[in-house]
This record gives sequence, C-alpha cells and structure tokens, in this order.
Amino acid sequence: MSLPLEMADADRNSSLAAAVDAAIASALDEKRLVGTVVLIAHDGEIVHRRAAGLADRENGLAMHENTIFRLASITKPIVTITAMRLVEQGRIGLDDPVTRWLPDLRPRLPDGGEATIRIRHLLTHTSGLSYSFFEEDDAYARAGVSDGLAEPGLPLAENLRRIASAPLRFAPGSDWQYSVAMDVLGGVIEAETGVPLGEAVAELVTKPLGLADTAFSVRDRSRLAAAYMDASPEPALMGETAVVMSLMGPIRFVPNRIFDPASYHSGGAGMAGTAGDILAILETIRRGGAPLLSTESVRMMMTDQAAGHRQQHEPGSGFGFGWSVITNPAEAGVPFPKGTLKWGGVYGHSWFIDPVNGLTVVALTNTTLEGMWGKFTVDLREAIYSAL
Repeated sequence: MSLPLEMADADRNSSLAAAVDAAIASALDEKRLVGTVVLIAHDGEIVHRRAAGLADRENGLAMHENTIFRLASITKPIVTITAMRLVEQGRIGLDDPVTRWLPDLRPRLPDGGEATIRIRHLLTHTSGLSYSFFEEDDAYARAGVSDGLAEPGLPLAENLRRIASAPLRFAPGSDWQYSVAMDVLGGVIEAETGVPLGEAVAELVTKPLGLADTAFSVRDRSRLAAAYMDASPEPALMGETAVVMSLMGPIRFVPNRIFDPASYHSGGAGMAGTAGDILAILETIRRGGAPLLSTESVRMMMTDQAAGHRQQHEPGSGFGFGWSVITNPAEAGVPFPKGTLKWGGVYGHSWFIDPVNGLTVVALTNTTLEGMWGKFTVDLREAIYSAL
C-alpha cells in the first residue's frame, strides 16, 4: 500500500533536484554567482543537496558542502535564539528596558525627547534605531556607527556610544526600520552573561546542537569562501575594502574583519558558518524548538510581533523575532504559504522555513548581492514550488 506514495515522493524529489540544479546552473553559466551551497530539507530529511561552482575563483578552489561563509545577517536569527533562551531562563524580559543592562544607551527622539527601548523592540526592529547605509540617515554616518561589516578592531562599547549619540528615527514601537538593533541586543547578552557574545552563542545555541563551524571567527581558513560582488562580465573579488551600491544605499565591506580578534562580536552581521550548521539551526525552529526552546516561545517567534508596522514598508510581510513572516502571500507576491519565515545575508545568502509544507531551504553563496535578492533567489524558490 505504501509503494505508490514512495514512488510519488521519489518522483517529486527527482523533479525538485532537476529544477533546482537548473536554477543553479543558470546562475553559474550566466556568471551571476561564483559558487553556492544549497540544502533542502522536507519533513526533516535532506531531499536535495548541492555544492556548485567555486569557493575561490582566483585559486581554483571548488565549492564544497562544508565551505564556510561570512554570514552577515544570518547572524541575526542565531543571536535571536540566544536571547530567547535567556528569556526562557528568566534572565531577560521582553518588556525590560535596554538600559537595565546598557545604562548609557539612551538615544533621543527626533524632537529631543526621551525614549524607552525595550528588548522586544530590538527583536522586531521597531526600536527606532537604523543602519548607516541608508542614505537619508546622515546622523548615523556622521556618528560613524558600524553595522558589523566594516571597521575592524572597533570595540562594542565605542559602537554603542556612537549609536546612543544619534537620534532615533521614530518612537520605539511606532514603526519598523531594519537596524543595528541586534548589535545592541548582543551588548545586552554580553552584559547579562558576563562573557563575549560568541561564548554565549556557543553555550546556548551551537554547542547544544553539536555544531562546530559557526562562530564569530573562522575555524579553518582553508575552507572559507572568497567574497565577491556583482559586476560585469562576472562578479568581482572584494579587496581589503569594498563598497556595493544597493537599494538601501552604499554598503561597505571589510571581508577580513572576521580575522581581527579585536573586532566586536556583531549580533547583526559578525558570524561565519556552513550551510549544514544553518540548516540544523533553522530545522530546530521548524520542529518546535527542542532542545533549545519551548514550543510556546517558537510559536511566538514565528508570528508577526511588529504590530503590523512592517507591512507598511513591504506588503504581505510582517516580522517575528529574528526573521520576516509572510502574512499575506498574494500581497507579498510570493509562492510561499502564509506563515513562511525568511531572511538573508548581504554577503549573498537566503533561507526560508515553510512550516505548512515542512520545508527548510538554505542557499549560501559567495556573491553579493545576487545571492541575497537577485534573480537566483527567485529562480530557486520558483523551482522548488513548481516541483512540490
């Protein structure tokens, strides 16, 4: 009786593999990507895995499944899970003011008035904080606020001082703005635990899952992918520094920042890791949180916690704790069902969790910005859903 179902699963997986491999081949053949690792899990089983292209084009090094990538904003969900573990332990409260741990973190409102930033505001990007790469946000540029991608050697205390010196964009809880909130949350975690953020993440997230390659440093430099950026006729290798123009404004990179032990552990952008590690972390969330979090916490994290404010900026998409949440697929113009979680990383990554279909997909690349929001990301999701 089970044979037809098994055959249907095999046919589906075969179709999925063919469609996904075609999307990968197109991106490589057209020189939109240099290399990628794609992992697709269905109901907890990896149904397709592919390492393709080059990890280091100049040295002719092939991409492998255990290649390590600079993660950029894929750091955020990992740090979010770390914070939520402290919430469950009663050490951090979602409605606690940030000044409980960072007494000098008191940025003013645009009119000079006082404001109270709470932990939930940091988790949902409703704090009123911003990022320096938004062109209209001159105050952050003047203050020299780091987003965790550049300025190696900068201590966390100094960056928090700079953040506090710039005015908020709005009253906490009244709007949504992508921001350095997770860097501030990293400061809260360090103050609460008394250890560097990387040690707290290891103790609360990566070690319990048996993961060894994802950290605020690189365990094996020979496995680290080179960093590339969009260019014609092919992606260009980032040098010691690079500036990439994006829809958000100019983003500055120092790829070797992660090698500088004096660089603060950026909760928003500072980690490196493998596709397999990221899949394991995301699958922990899809399955309900064990052994890290309770199902109640995960259920809260997977629903829109931003009071509908993000939909004003991106229709059909809210924000939970650590990631966006599809609230209306038609408005969002995506094939994902309602409740899908997704985000990316500016070094060239995307991922999503589709709890309705039991899917978790991780696509890490070494190419900015194509691998985060370029044609490859659209082709990949269309390939996956056409095969379902």
